[in-house]
Amino acid sequence: MRDVPIRDDMIRLGQFLKLAGAIDSGGEAKTAIAAGEVQVNGEAESRRGRQLHRGDVVGIDGEQLRVA
Repeated sequence: MRDVPIRDDMIRLGQFLKLAGAIDSGGEAKTAIAAGEVQVNGEAESRRGRQLHRGDVVGIDGEQLRVA
């Protein structure tokens, strides 16, 4: 599991994926999320705008990213 620090109290899922380097663009995030390739706290997530808070864990391509 890799910790990805954020500046504020909250970050949106699409922004977090870009910050973590898991995807390169918002369009790529939209595609991956729509295809069911992204999980938040172990459950598939379909909303690119989902709010994430410290401690949430995002899974993509077999990698676990924790909001820190």
